[in-house]
Amino acid sequence: MNVKNLLAEIDAEIARLQSARAALAVLSGSATAPKRGRPKGSKNVVSSVVGERKPRKMSAEGRKRIAEAQKRRWAEAKKAADGK
Repeated sequence: MNVKNLLAEIDAEIARLQSARAALAVLSGSATAPKRGRPKGSKNVVSSVVGERKPRKMSAEGRKRIAEAQKRRWAEAKKAADGK
C-alpha cells in the first residue's frame, strides 16, 4: 500500500468514528460537552458592601523600628563593601 491509500483509509475510519460518536451522543442526551464556567444569565453577586477604606497609619514606634533596621542593613552593606 502506498501512503495516499493509507491516509485515505485513516480519514475514512475517522469519519466513521465521528459519526458513531455523534449518534451515541444524541442517544445519551448530551449532544455537546458541558461548558465550563458560570452559566449564562447568572449575575455577579456582591457579597457585602465595602465601605471606604481608611488609610493605614504607622505609629512612631513602628517607623523608628523600621528606620533602625534599615540603618543596620546599610551599615552591613557598607562594611561588606569596604572589606572587598
